[in-house]
Amino acid sequence: MTLRRHFISAALTLATLGASVGHAQDNILRVGTDATFPPMEFVDNGKRTGFDIELMEAIAKTMGKQIEWIDIDFKGLIPGLMSKRFDMAVSAIYITDERKKVVDFTEPYYAGGLVAMVKDNNAAIKKLTDLDGKKVSVQVGTKSVSYLAEKFPKVQRVEVEKNQEMFNLVDIGRADAAVTGKPAAFQYVRTRGGLRVLDEQLTTEEYGMALRKDTPELTKAVNASIAKLKADGTYAAIVKKWFSNK
Repeated sequence: MTLRRHFISAALTLATLGASVGHAQDNILRVGTDATFPPMEFVDNGKRTGFDIELMEAIAKTMGKQIEWIDIDFKGLIPGLMSKRFDMAVSAIYITDERKKVVDFTEPYYAGGLVAMVKDNNAAIKKLTDLDGKKVSVQVGTKSVSYLAEKFPKVQRVEVEKNQEMFNLVDIGRADAAVTGKPAAFQYVRTRGGLRVLDEQLTTEEYGMALRKDTPELTKAVNASIAKLKADGTYAAIVKKWFSNK
């Protein structure tokens, strides 16, 4: 009897431990990201940081959960999510009809797209229509080239090979403006200064956090957390930190 009681006691202890471990795991959100895209997500001094990282950490805190970050190449994010390697993918992912066929998205949490940059002291270009007739630097092979050719035919495009060259030409006055993706534009303003981003965007493409279609309750909970962060001012503070002209 004593031996049997010992086995029963041991079994109950293991069951309790198992339940505790399971409960702890329920408290963890596994999030896949490709932290190579500043200012959205990148590694600084060995630590992940950026707009997406801070926003996701704030969401997890609101939900009472901890994050286990899983680093993966961008092309592997959707396949990794579908194979249940992680619970969410958060990595400046545009919401597209093609992606929505295989995964769910949160409500859009930020609008990316193309923006125009000018020198801080440029008073001649305040809105997009002011670009007509001006020299605008763009990177060869990007959407900026075809978009300006189609929508702003009066613009004098100055095509360069490297992203940095676009900003340099504006800095030294050989171009009146540069057109590039919104994250890259604000990263330059944040780290280098000297230029500002026009308030009006040329295009808008919305970012969403991707989740599996078999976890609708998690998607709902994340959306609720984002709404709460917007209501209490936390979201606005994070946006201001990473996307400000100052």
